[in-house]
Amino acid sequence: QVQLVESGGGLVQAGGSLRVSCAASGSIFSINGMSWHRQAPGKQRDMVAYISSGGSTSYADSVKGRFTISRDNAKNTVYLQMNSLKPEDTAVYYCNAVLRTAPGPFSNYWGQGTQVTVSS
Repeated sequence: QVQLVESGGGLVQAGGSLRVSCAASGSIFSINGMSWHRQAPGKQRDMVAYISSGGSTSYADSVKGRFTISRDNAKNTVYLQMNSLKPEDTAVYYCNAVLRTAPGPFSNYWGQGTQVTVSS
């Protein structure tokens, strides 16, 4: 069984910084891409940042230059460093991992989400 557990969310003032983490645990054979997504009330869930197994990254236009995604493959953990936060960054942040528990096809796994609130 695989679990993705996020941590590090909270309340921060506009212009501040926050780092969220997501650790994957359980019977993991290998992890491919990892990503962060967010969902604000009444809106769809959108991808914020992606990092490949080799470390290549991509970002949503709205966070480019402010957010940085990274991963520690030895710890099966992905991070999202968020700087210059804005009230519109307020959302529940979810991590996603494409992984497999044995040789074979990969599957999508989601964390439970962590709330990030940016006050103006």
